[in-house]
Amino acid sequence: MKKAGIIVFSAIAFGLSGFGALLPFAHAAAQTKCPVMNGAVDKKVYTDYKGQRVYFCCTGCVENFNKDPEKYLGKMKAEGVTPEKTP
Repeated sequence: MKKAGIIVFSAIAFGLSGFGALLPFAHAAAQTKCPVMNGAVDKKVYTDYKGQRVYFCCTGCVENFNKDPEKYLGKMKAEGVTPEKTP
């Protein structure tokens, strides 16, 4: 009987752990890394794109981002990072 309880508990816990993937905000993380070079962001270096503020490690990365912003936003999304909304 004890073994059956452990199996049921494990199944419920496993099922609930997957539930978070259904929530759009469950994996959203603040941006801490540059989407271009993966370095730490400098909050003074950013660009606003389609209502989103994206931070970078240096101004050179802003230039690279502007060449293909959707590529870098897709990378951020895949990593679970959500840019801030433009103030």
